[in-house]
Amino acid sequence: MFHLIKILIWITGIAVIAYFALPKFGYELNLNYFTESKEECQKRLNDCGKELVKQGTENAKCDFNCIDPKLIINKGE
Repeated sequence: MFHLIKILIWITGIAVIAYFALPKFGYELNLNYFTESKEECQKRLNDCGKELVKQGTENAKCDFNCIDPKLIINKGE
């Protein structure tokens, strides 16, 4: 139990340091990425569901990767 708390503290600390250090190196975090991409991701999943029903499980090709890490951290201006 102690190890779990210790790991959570380390992860939180690294996230806080990265949040404040990235702008110093010319990068910015896109904090609205998840709210903006939620609708697009839901649309892609709905289209995939329709395609799955239409073609069956053998021929359906769905891209479930909705998060692009390159869009979360952008090079600043």
